[in-house]
Amino acid sequence: EVQLVESGGESVQGGGSLRLSCVGSEYTYNSFCVGWFRQTPGNEREGVAAINRHGLIRYVDSAKGRFTISRDNAKKTLYLQLNNLKPEDTAMYYCASDPGPCWDCNEDYCRLYDYNTRGQGTQVTVSS
Repeated sequence: EVQLVESGGESVQGGGSLRLSCVGSEYTYNSFCVGWFRQTPGNEREGVAAINRHGLIRYVDSAKGRFTISRDNAKKTLYLQLNNLKPEDTAMYYCASDPGPCWDCNEDYCRLYDYNTRGQGTQVTVSS
């Protein structure tokens, strides 16, 4: 059963913007943690941004100031707005959900835990 479906990825030039969307089932969308991850071939999956059921949001350092996570509960849809894209943002982007805990963050760093339910991903390619 497909529970998370991403869309919105495409090829853009550096400095451009994209909005990724992720539609979830009732169960996956209402998990305590929902977030976005990305992965390039040969590398580990990296958490980008997440939001918990209470509305708290966290970003990893590479996403701060450029990416914005949001949700539309009526549509059971999670969004990731990507601005000022750089070639190093090129990756497969996944949305994911998990019962928690969501992240390990403090004033010095922020890291998302790996979430156990993921979609198939949407490819973002940024050219220089």
